[in-house]
Amino acid sequence: MRRGVGRLAAAAVMALLAAGAVTGCGDEEPPDRPAAAELPTEAPVEEPAAADPVDAPADAPSEEPPGVAAMGGRPSPTASASAKPRPKPSRTSTAPLARPKPPTETRVPPAPKPPASGCKPSYKGTKASQSQVKKALTDAAARTYWPTSAPDIRIPSALMKATAWQESGWQSNIYACDTGVGLMQVMPATAEWMNQRFERSYDIDDYQDNAYLGGTYLAWLTKYIGDMYFESDYRLDASLCTSELNSCLLNAVISAYNFGHAAVAREGKPLAIPNPQYVYNVRELMTGCECLAF
Repeated sequence: MRRGVGRLAAAAVMALLAAGAVTGCGDEEPPDRPAAAELPTEAPVEEPAAADPVDAPADAPSEEPPGVAAMGGRPSPTASASAKPRPKPSRTSTAPLARPKPPTETRVPPAPKPPASGCKPSYKGTKASQSQVKKALTDAAARTYWPTSAPDIRIPSALMKATAWQESGWQSNIYACDTGVGLMQVMPATAEWMNQRFERSYDIDDYQDNAYLGGTYLAWLTKYIGDMYFESDYRLDASLCTSELNSCLLNAVISAYNFGHAAVAREGKPLAIPNPQYVYNVRELMTGCECLAF
């Protein structure tokens, strides 16, 4: 291609010289440049098209209650872009503070009610299958419950499954004498408080929503106790626990799920574990529950 264009240009110059087009060195005009069509051209480089925005991978179930992004569904693109990673805890010790900080959450759930004596649980509706329960609990554990202020709070799947087994034996349609409902034995007053606190409308009688309510309560307890005693170190990690039950956040959250936050995290006082047997049971179920194999 380039060689053909050179021959044409040389022929044109010779023709002009023969016709007397060149008048002298000082008045010499450059020969006409070949037309643009005659010049070899490089193929235009196409700019890569801007990629369409893609939603963050969904870690929530396909059918989720409306508005869960703010407290447990996939984070919105805006929230994801603006969320800043929390600095890692700077403490060298993972033990709880002997004197806690004032609580950062001033809106607290109601105290649990003691079970009525001589009362037997009742059942209502259809019991969800083991596979349905497993998916609901796994989805609840995968949620980001505090996407803005504490996005690093995670509820271990084993903790969700063990707590549900301890509370209900994975029976989604069981109603206890202390008014506890479903998989996570959430009390109606607690569910109402959480729906108001986080502006949600979870249905306590729906086994999926019941799992979300239980996960939400565990996440709230994690933040509440973590801020007071662990300087916002929210790791629910069994490896941080010692033989002392009040040595780690995991044990404290398990205890508070059963006895209420006020019995565990007390302003101005050391962390307390008033129900050691319950904590032992759930901790054992986290590694040895038959439900983990479902």
